[in-house]
Amino acid sequence: MKKLLKGISKESFEQKKARTKEIEKLLQKEYRSTNTALQYSSHFHLVVAVILSAQCTDVRVNLVTPGLFAQFLTIEDFATADVRLLEKLIHSTGFYHNKARNIIACAKTVLEKHQGRVPHTMEELIQLPGVGRKTANVVLGEAFQKIEGVVVDTHVLRLSQRLGLTKNEDAVKVEQDLMSLVPKKKWFHFSNALILHGKKICPARKPLCDRCLLSLLCPSSNI
Repeated sequence: MKKLLKGISKESFEQKKARTKEIEKLLQKEYRSTNTALQYSSHFHLVVAVILSAQCTDVRVNLVTPGLFAQFLTIEDFATADVRLLEKLIHSTGFYHNKARNIIACAKTVLEKHQGRVPHTMEELIQLPGVGRKTANVVLGEAFQKIEGVVVDTHVLRLSQRLGLTKNEDAVKVEQDLMSLVPKKKWFHFSNALILHGKKICPARKPLCDRCLLSLLCPSSNI
């Protein structure tokens, strides 16, 4: 094991790419279905759910959105929402002041510039208030089956560093590193599988290395 990990620390880009391929194969076998855990009933509800998920767990978001979406059924409802009511409904997701303002502004922008339809290109999505590359990648992959990048949330950031796939801290740079290692057609599955694996096996504290299917390929493994 020590010999393998020593080799990983000195690997070339091509060796890292080959190791990433083996990681992807194992994740593909373990996590066949990798749709988002967020619950939604429309494209705009998905946008809202992903905005709420920033610095918040999917479990918490899914506790909030049923009541939220019952009161705000349409984009028009969100565009004309009372910000104080919206803040009250999403309070438990954290950063509720900014999230509420962004959601209302996002709804207005979709109505004014996109005829009430959530756009389906990266360029248009990241122009919406509250929508960055992470949100855009989730919406494109989940709602439109379009792969234009890698979703980098806290789980993907943590696991990609532990697995030695990147040394970067910035999410955009981490995304670029992963895009160079993983075939484009597998970007969406790879990132979502890492998210699931991070929740199930490799949390921030006390990773379960003894139960990890990636332990032999991971330079951070403690076994």
